[in-house]
Amino acid sequence: MGGAVSAGEDNDDLIDNLKEAQYIRTERVEQAFRAIDRGDYYLEGYRDSAYKDLAWKHGNIHLSAPCIYSEVMEALKLQPGLSFLNLGSGTGYLSTMVGLILGPFGINHGIELHSDVVEYAKEKLESFIKNSDSFDKFEFCEPAFVVGNCLQIASDSHQYDRIYCGAGVQKDHENYMKILLKVGGILVMPVEDQLTQIMRTGQNTWESKNILAVSFAPLVQPSKSDSGKPDCVGLPPCAVRNLQDLARIYIRRTLRNFINDEMQAKGIPQRAPPKRKRKRVKQRINTYVFVGNQLIPQPLDSEEEERMEEDREEEEKDDGEATKPEEPPQNLLREKIMKLPLPESLKAYLTYFREK
Repeated sequence: MGGAVSAGEDNDDLIDNLKEAQYIRTERVEQAFRAIDRGDYYLEGYRDSAYKDLAWKHGNIHLSAPCIYSEVMEALKLQPGLSFLNLGSGTGYLSTMVGLILGPFGINHGIELHSDVVEYAKEKLESFIKNSDSFDKFEFCEPAFVVGNCLQIASDSHQYDRIYCGAGVQKDHENYMKILLKVGGILVMPVEDQLTQIMRTGQNTWESKNILAVSFAPLVQPSKSDSGKPDCVGLPPCAVRNLQDLARIYIRRTLRNFINDEMQAKGIPQRAPPKRKRKRVKQRINTYVFVGNQLIPQPLDSEEEERMEEDREEEEKDDGEATKPEEPPQNLLREKIMKLPLPESLKAYLTYFREK
């Protein structure tokens, strides 16, 4: 499934294409997609395929097409502080983007069938926290992943504000999914080859809307234990943050707000990602003339082609002028933290033990 938009040269280019095709429609979703590089979730040697609008699978590792994830993110209508459950959380790519919107007081849980994929997701999450420049620009709700079949969730599990299922749901499992949802919540899942948004409007009432025609592999049916009954899977606890963690959140928030106010007072604009020059495909109009008794194609330059040629020359000129390498962006939040009159161990804690 995929191929709805053109391939990008990099992550920003892919997001530009998704915006242009109206798959990404809100600023909040756009910011999350730009902050998480899809290529970071591919295995080495496969990254060249990361920015195509195509699903990718290698062994148990799977990523849906970018157009699917963007429709899911928009349909979930995420807000800070909500609880989210990802059924079939895979690489953690979607859960990490969701965490950037939920913020530190949300709940972000995922359940995945394959233990090797959960380990892969945890590695990618740790790499994002330790290495990504985006981490210090957002308040993050860290995902928690468990291994298990999402059709075996314990009956006394808590309910969620937002749920996504990344596998095809058979009709006889639809009500099971709905019960996991809080009143007023939104569930997005593939049902009968339609990506469907379901809103729980009351204790026993729901509203459904088809979003997009899709093709997903069906949910794997649970295997039974020796007792003849499926084993239950416990979801991560909804733990209350301790005072130490709350202090870190509010110190970082205060410093981030101070930096923004300082930059605004100095008239320094927030740095936006550089605009990518889009590739121009040069088209030529052909006409046909008779030579003797043969019909020969004859190229005919159009005004559009002449304009594109002028644009190309202008771009080459700009590229020639921009020979100075771009400096790496400053991490102002980290700089502020490292200047605080605190023990080094506390500074390390405030930076989440990041090295840059």
